[in-house]
Amino acid sequence: MAGRINDEDVKAVRDAVPIDAVVSEYLQLRSAGGGNLKGLCPFHDEKSPSFQVSPSKGLFHCFGCQEGGDTITFVMKVDHLSFSEAVERLAAQAGITLRYEEGGYNPAHQRGERIRLVEAHKIAAQWYAEQLATSPEAETGRVFLAERGFDQAAAVHFGVGYSPQGWDHLTRYLRGKGFTDKELLLSGLSQEGRRGPIDRFRGRLMWPIRDIGGEVVGFGARKLYEADNGPKYLNTPDTAIYRKSQVLYGIDLAKKEIVKASRAVVVEGYTDVMACHLAGVTTAIATCGTAFGGDHIKILRRLLMDNGSARVIFTFDGDAAGQKAALRAFEDDQKFAAETYIAIAPDGMDPCDLRLAKGDEAVADLVQPRTPLFEFALRQILIRYDLDTPAGRAAALDEAAPIVARIKNSGAQHEVAVELAGMLGILDTQFVVRRVGQLARWARDRGGKGDPRQGPSRPAGPQWTEAPRPTSGGPALTLRNPVHAAERELLKLALQRPELVSPAFDAYGMDEFTAPPYAAVRQAVAEAGGAEYGVSDPQEYVVRVREAAPDDTVRAMVTELAVEPILRRTVDETYAGTVLVQIRRRAVERRIRDIQSQLTRLAAGGDPARLTAVQNEVWVLQQYDQALRERGAAAL
Repeated sequence: MAGRINDEDVKAVRDAVPIDAVVSEYLQLRSAGGGNLKGLCPFHDEKSPSFQVSPSKGLFHCFGCQEGGDTITFVMKVDHLSFSEAVERLAAQAGITLRYEEGGYNPAHQRGERIRLVEAHKIAAQWYAEQLATSPEAETGRVFLAERGFDQAAAVHFGVGYSPQGWDHLTRYLRGKGFTDKELLLSGLSQEGRRGPIDRFRGRLMWPIRDIGGEVVGFGARKLYEADNGPKYLNTPDTAIYRKSQVLYGIDLAKKEIVKASRAVVVEGYTDVMACHLAGVTTAIATCGTAFGGDHIKILRRLLMDNGSARVIFTFDGDAAGQKAALRAFEDDQKFAAETYIAIAPDGMDPCDLRLAKGDEAVADLVQPRTPLFEFALRQILIRYDLDTPAGRAAALDEAAPIVARIKNSGAQHEVAVELAGMLGILDTQFVVRRVGQLARWARDRGGKGDPRQGPSRPAGPQWTEAPRPTSGGPALTLRNPVHAAERELLKLALQRPELVSPAFDAYGMDEFTAPPYAAVRQAVAEAGGAEYGVSDPQEYVVRVREAAPDDTVRAMVTELAVEPILRRTVDETYAGTVLVQIRRRAVERRIRDIQSQLTRLAAGGDPARLTAVQNEVWVLQQYDQALRERGAAAL
């Protein structure tokens, strides 16, 4: 194991890499006001953005699932890394050399497993690309690309490479770079042979597959020689860094354009992605040897931000397999807020063949939205029935209506039901609309599960309702309670704008916060050096407060309060003073009520001297309350 990373280096990494730049590699961010940004959470499914990023604080927090933390925490969670691995990755991006408390600088063989696997893939990608460019043996690969309209510049742009036909060329090369046999096997770049590890990919054209952050995590390999008994396309097996159902080829190149254009084009193969990009369709992506599914949708939704005007366009071959793929895509259609379309060339050519035959303009024209995906799915059903007969129309309606019933938007559902009636040739449009509506209601009664055609059902046994999740950790907080709301606002000011509440805030006691979670946050602020420290070092300040939190619940609350927007649009000293006074006056009022109960008991027969002292304390507090009421923050 490598030693503990030097604390100063961790701070340097945290300061050097802006959190918004890191998060933007994974999802689209938009302004949330107050200098914050928002987007769809990468850690849970949601339809409206509750994930917020505070660039000034270097923090993120999701108000839906309560995940939160700093830049390092985000990388740890989103890429499933250890703390050290996340710091190492960010340090590499920032060009920072890390020091370790035990054993000096980090030896290469001691780095985290994931970092090592990513490094192996990066080196392998470079080596494969060099082979394609310079090796005489790779002429077969160069010819293959040229025949499909791709020159050397295109190969370089997409990082295409070539794996030699020998048994262990790459394996020996990576050993020379310090990688162990275990690492090579874990990476999927090598596989077990009779006498040890051998190359997994041999005599193939190689496409590096990158994650959304741009790291090479796997390869897609195309067969070039008849003597190769393997499949036409061979992909990296699932590893610690590669899951084929969770990656999209070309997403690293397309993500910025997808965000900018609010459009994504899903094609079927690596050469189709290349053809589209070279033809100017730079939002093209492809799956990697698997059907387009739920995890792919999650990636796109974070980029498209569930914008109702966004478009996802699927291009499939016009053959039976392509039509089947389109219908599979429709199964997940309602997971998009974006409008979904299908584009099939009239002669059934894929984008790569279309570009060869008719040029770049034909590819660009192909992916202009043509047929809504739901309409394509319905037509594929209807062509199987004889719609000239009542029995054929009834049977087609039975199969098609449940598809329309799955459309969640009631307005869109009604419109499509009307269209379905026209497609079927049923003159009584309302009959079809009622049929679809009935199926939709049955589906809702079943909790959205099962086939709508099965009708309503009642679950056996008692019905249980899941309790709503609290908005934050710790005891439930009622923000309708003005006391809790004010305390929350003051803590947000103390964490986000300490210069507006310091030094007055640091004189506030824990007992001035009635909600236990807020009192715990107040304590953490005090232990981190108070709001006054936040004025001198805002970035490190919140990090110190989070570190001072006694547990993960309070730590999550600190992150939440540091990111949540302040309620007032104009945040200035006047507003901060108003909130400070509001909290202090309520604390004074509580103290007066407590003392007045003592006065009642003392007046009934207590110590006269004690009675006088308590009466004086009440008078002093009343005078202080009056001063706060009249002079505001100046009386604090």
